[in-house]
Amino acid sequence: KTAPPAADPAPAAPKEEPAPAPKEEASPAPKKEATPAPAAEETPAPEQHPATEQPPAPTDNAAPVPTAEATPAPEEGSPAPPAEPPAPEPEKPKAEPPSSPLSLAVEEVSENSVTLTWKAPEKTGRSGLDGYVVEICKDGSTDWAEVNKEPFLSTRYTIQDLSSGEKLHVRVKAVSASGTSVPATLEQPVLVREITQLPRIRMPRHLRQTYVRCVGDAVNLMIPFQGKPQPQVVWTKNDQPLDTSRVNIRNTDKDTIFFIREAQRSDSGKYQLAVKINGAEDKAILDIRVIEPPGPPQNLKLVDIWGFNVALEWSPPADNGNSEIKGYTVQKSDKKSGKWFTALERCTRTSCTISDLIMGNTYSFRVFAENACGLSEKAAVASGVAHIKKKKTVYQPEKIPERDMMEPPKFTQPLTDRATTRGYNTHLFCSVRGFPQPKIIWMKNQMEIREDPKYIALIDQGVCSLEIRKPGPFDGGVYTCKAVNPLGEASVDCKLDVKSMI
Repeated sequence: KTAPPAADPAPAAPKEEPAPAPKEEASPAPKKEATPAPAAEETPAPEQHPATEQPPAPTDNAAPVPTAEATPAPEEGSPAPPAEPPAPEPEKPKAEPPSSPLSLAVEEVSENSVTLTWKAPEKTGRSGLDGYVVEICKDGSTDWAEVNKEPFLSTRYTIQDLSSGEKLHVRVKAVSASGTSVPATLEQPVLVREITQLPRIRMPRHLRQTYVRCVGDAVNLMIPFQGKPQPQVVWTKNDQPLDTSRVNIRNTDKDTIFFIREAQRSDSGKYQLAVKINGAEDKAILDIRVIEPPGPPQNLKLVDIWGFNVALEWSPPADNGNSEIKGYTVQKSDKKSGKWFTALERCTRTSCTISDLIMGNTYSFRVFAENACGLSEKAAVASGVAHIKKKKTVYQPEKIPERDMMEPPKFTQPLTDRATTRGYNTHLFCSVRGFPQPKIIWMKNQMEIREDPKYIALIDQGVCSLEIRKPGPFDGGVYTCKAVNPLGEASVDCKLDVKSMI
């Protein structure tokens, strides 16, 4: 009867499981030796009482093991049984579950979802981590429900299909083959609600000022905005709804597109854009101006004609094309050619003077108005013409007094002394002036040089030159250039020295 109680504490404390093994071995031993087997049965009974005292000992893992082993040791005298208890001890680390996930936090909350993030646990065990399990519990309840059916390894998870306005407690467990960790739980419940982003219009820079287009052009503008939930977009013109036959609007969750296929002047105006979310509102104004070429100037007339000049005046056009007049272009046409030529461009006044007209021609004039879209299609033409009269003049040539150009010879550049080397051609130069052109005579040692192939004499534009070809020692001396004309004569000298090569 005492044996069953000894078996009950054994499953409660796994450390005592090896203890019954030696006791069973000890019981058959006395049966073989002698009849006092009943005495042997009585002895285990008192020995099992310490076994019942072992349950408080699990706090110290090492202490109860030797006590259980010490009792059979003196009875049987064999050290074999103590070798069996250490065998299950190395299996204990394998059974340890992973630690809790770290840094559990809420990343984002929307009207029907909650996104969580966390970090991996410090200890995952030898078997490794199988994944994570996310559980939720409504505020005020104790029933936890798993969100994911199978573990996953990502450290980020979004809980979908939630009801807006409810409060949820959230926790995450790490799962491995060794078991499930202690859950990491958020300190505060999460309120599932929409995070509202105030509406805001992000008007492009080029649309913050007046947007100008010409008649017939397409208008295609995209204006981005932001807001959450999706804002309501309202377009108006002068506080009135838009004419959908002229303007097409297409809205998305991030922008609105304003489109006109062919712009007309009636499309000009200030358009109001409003983006609304539950009473919150942002407004912007889009100022569009559709322009066209202006009409022609009015009342163009010739004011005055004098000399080679004409004065014109006119009035601004009745229709400026919905754009400021930048200036006027004035053109003229002469009767002979019939072609128009631009005389002035971008004239900012309503009057001008045209000059440098050709005497004897008859001219017509016209004026175009110009704005940002271009020149007017038609021009204002002056009713009258301007005839530049030809004055009768008699040409009287200017009387120039006759001048006596006769002049005796005069050397403006004399000859200079030269030294040359034997066998090298040498030139002598001088210049002379006189009218009529003087005759040039070259002399050597006061003897005239006549037709001698050794000497070549030239005169060009008053410059006189004498070439001495391959001079020798006997070609040295005094050379004279003499100029003679009916009014007189003049001469210049130079000395030529011919040196022999060493």
